[in-house]
Amino acid sequence: MNSSVISQILKFIGLILVQVLILNHINFLGYINPYLYILFIILYPIKNNRLVFLLLSFLLGIIIDIFSDSGGIHAAACVTIAYMRPLALKWSFGTVYEHQTIKFNNVDFGSKLMYISILTGVHHLVLFFLEVFNFSETLLTLQKTLFSSTFTILLCVIVTIIFSKRSK
Repeated sequence: MNSSVISQILKFIGLILVQVLILNHINFLGYINPYLYILFIILYPIKNNRLVFLLLSFLLGIIIDIFSDSGGIHAAACVTIAYMRPLALKWSFGTVYEHQTIKFNNVDFGSKLMYISILTGVHHLVLFFLEVFNFSETLLTLQKTLFSSTFTILLCVIVTIIFSKRSK
C-alpha cells in the first residue's frame, strides 16, 4: 500500500473515532450537533475511483449510523453529498476543477469555504429531513440544519487549517 491509501485509511478511522467518542455527545441547545466526519468526503482525492468513493461514503455513514443508532440517515446523507460532490467542486472552483488541478491547500479561502458550506448544508438538510421525516416540522428541520451546519463548517475550517500541509 502506498502512503496515500494509508493516509486515507487513517483519516477514515480517525474521523469516525472523533465523531463517535466525542462529537456525538455534544447537543448544545438541542440544535447544534457537529458532524466532522463528513470531512473525509470533502477532502477525498478527486482523481480516485468514483465507485470506490461512493462505497466508502456509504460505509462511513453506515458506521456512524451503527454507533448512533440512527437507522441509515447518515449513510443516506453521506451518499447524497458524495454523489453531488463534482457539482459542488465545479460551483466552487470552476475551471480549476474541470482541469482536475485542485490542490485543496493552494486554493483561495473563499472557494474552500463555499465548497465546505455547500456539502455541509446539503448533508445536514438531508440528515435532518430524514431524522424528523415530517413536513409539518420544516421550520425545526431548517433551524437544526442552520445551526448545526454553521458549527460543522466552522469546525471543518479549523481542522483543515490546523492539519493542512504548508506548500512551499
